[in-house]
Amino acid sequence: MKSDYLYTEFLNVSRKLNQKLKIAPVLYGSLGLEKVIEVEFSPQDIDILVPLRFIKNEWQTLKETMEELGYTLVDLHEHKFVNGKVEIGYSFEEDLKPFAGVNYEDLKEMYDDGVSYRLLSVEDYLNVYKRALKDGYRRTKNNNKDLKKIEVLENL
Repeated sequence: MKSDYLYTEFLNVSRKLNQKLKIAPVLYGSLGLEKVIEVEFSPQDIDILVPLRFIKNEWQTLKETMEELGYTLVDLHEHKFVNGKVEIGYSFEEDLKPFAGVNYEDLKEMYDDGVSYRLLSVEDYLNVYKRALKDGYRRTKNNNKDLKKIEVLENL
């Protein structure tokens, strides 16, 4: 299952982020949603949220950390890295509040294989996907996958 592989790679990257950058990243997107509700959504990539300072002021440190893990920056605007098998996109956790009313400071901290990371709740994901549905770019790009996720989340 691709999700298991992606999650293992997320742990690998997060371990490095824990050690080198001293942060517990947020597992976001479809892979994060899978971990929260244990429903398969066939994620194609890994979405990670980090503090804004790593996108704005300390980008070089984050970029070098990813390069140490064998990743290459392929899209500066989208903060996307690839290593030949996996694509990882970064954004910043502080955007959760204005975007979907989610307080990033209250996210649940998880521990797996000595790695610390954070996850949104079911309610948080519902807010995020409802807000994303209003985004025309996402609506056309993802073939209404967000609608299916909202339906599953509302039934929980």
